[in-house]
Amino acid sequence: MKIEILGTGCPKCKQLYENTKSAVEQAGVEAEIVKVEDISKITDYAVMMTPAVVVDGVVKSSGKVLSPEEIKAFLQ
Repeated sequence: MKIEILGTGCPKCKQLYENTKSAVEQAGVEAEIVKVEDISKITDYAVMMTPAVVVDGVVKSSGKVLSPEEIKAFLQ
């Protein structure tokens, strides 16, 4: 599983990255977590608001910081 955190490095983006790491650990799944800060790559996903979560190429959320519990729902 590949999880991408889209964002330019703002505090919300960093928090979402940490929440995602926590969710992966709690769910006990294997996942590669990647920060994507390149604006052109972010716009390739048609994301207008960051931070965003992309799981295996599918945008699951944008514009808000999800809790670890909300992220775990995508990982099941």
